[in-house]
Amino acid sequence: MLQLRTLIFTSIMLPWLLSFAAKEEYMEVRKPKKDIVKFPDYDTPQDPDTDPAVAPKADELPTCLLCVCLSGSVYCEEVSPEMSAVPALPKETAYLYARFNKITKISNKDFADMATLRRIDLTGNLITEIDDGAFSKLPNLEELFLAENRLTKLPTLPTTLVSFNANLNQLNTQGVKANAFKKLTRLAYLYLGNNELTAVPQLPESLHVVHLHNNRIKKITDETFCKGNTSYYIRANMDEVRLDGNPIILSKHPNSFICLHSLPTGQYK
Repeated sequence: MLQLRTLIFTSIMLPWLLSFAAKEEYMEVRKPKKDIVKFPDYDTPQDPDTDPAVAPKADELPTCLLCVCLSGSVYCEEVSPEMSAVPALPKETAYLYARFNKITKISNKDFADMATLRRIDLTGNLITEIDDGAFSKLPNLEELFLAENRLTKLPTLPTTLVSFNANLNQLNTQGVKANAFKKLTRLAYLYLGNNELTAVPQLPESLHVVHLHNNRIKKITDETFCKGNTSYYIRANMDEVRLDGNPIILSKHPNSFICLHSLPTGQYK
């Protein structure tokens, strides 16, 4: 009787066990394999040439990922990683702010075909050289800021400029042509303070403000600001002149400012 029960149990359970085992094996095969994600070891110095996890350089990133692009304005200020050249700009860019970076040179190609540009601000970089035609093909450029760089000379400037700032550079008279601003008939604000100029360049009639403080200017004439051949000429637009911090003695030039509304501001000998 016991043998009969054993035989019956075996004949029922054995097929069920075999079926269960086969099902388990089938389900195991169908399970998706988990991808193994390798995280970088931040305790070990990474080699930028061999480790793709190391951040790319500034000039390898898309401009609007590296900078902030918003409604025609591009903000690339104090970019990290360091920006050493002007990035490729979206075609619709009207205002560029690339202040306080490590840009060293402006080439002709940097602003080529950028007809929409109205303002370029490159304050606080390391610019020592600008190609002569770098700004010549910008028909709508009104404001150009190059303060706090290392320029010794200026390129040809567009005649559309209203405001130009090159304070705190190393500009000398040989690097700033006497007629550099003469044809800029819309120029209202000219800032050339803290440079190494020994003479005042020709100033357009449109100027409202001109800053030439802290240079090496020793001499001016009756023609520098006024027209020495007539006492009836009034320079109506000129509101502010700064010449302080130069070795010039204003008392030796009593007729040099007769056409102005007021004498130069600042402290003089």
